[in-house]
Amino acid sequence: MRVLVIEDDEELAETVAAGLRDARIAVDVAFDGEAGLARALIHDYDVIVLDRDLPVVHGDQVCGRLVAAGGRSRVLMLTGASEMEDLVAGLGLGADDYLTKPFAFAVLLARISALARRAQPSIPPVLQHGDVVLDTAKRTAHRAGSPLALRPKEFGVLELLLVAQGRVVSAEELLERVWDEAADPFTAAVKVTISRLRAKLGDPPIIETVAKAGYRI
Repeated sequence: MRVLVIEDDEELAETVAAGLRDARIAVDVAFDGEAGLARALIHDYDVIVLDRDLPVVHGDQVCGRLVAAGGRSRVLMLTGASEMEDLVAGLGLGADDYLTKPFAFAVLLARISALARRAQPSIPPVLQHGDVVLDTAKRTAHRAGSPLALRPKEFGVLELLLVAQGRVVSAEELLERVWDEAADPFTAAVKVTISRLRAKLGDPPIIETVAKAGYRI
């Protein structure tokens, strides 16, 4: 899963980003509406956490542009106002959900997970292939009942491959959906991560390399 946090309170944005990364989620951060919109229109995010009261370009305008662009990203709008009119206005602009500040991080994570399951293609709450089970809400993975100690990128790769349900997923798509914008497109990170993931999954192997195409379950 890949998430964009657009929040002008830099301390809050970085705290949220750190928590999401601990939950094995790739995160990019923008501190104003213009920078956030630029990232959102370039990258394929599962969820965008959007503060409503943003500098440069207001959150309402960002939300409207995202909806007009017709992307797959789900929008979770943050608002410091508790008035019902503000909440209704945010949803009326096309936001998929809202959260009022201050909020508990566990609630934010649960809302993000729920929205990701509604993205296209949708992500079920539990992904399974044979004896491999991945819980997208709890961010845990098991094989044959034993927990898998996966790093964030390993978890993300396994999640995306399971969601694909046998479709071949290219290295470029994995890099786009699992890594953040700091990733080097010419790196061997995907290949190395696949190798580590295979070792942790053990036998029988479930990840197949498709020559000149990518990987699939």
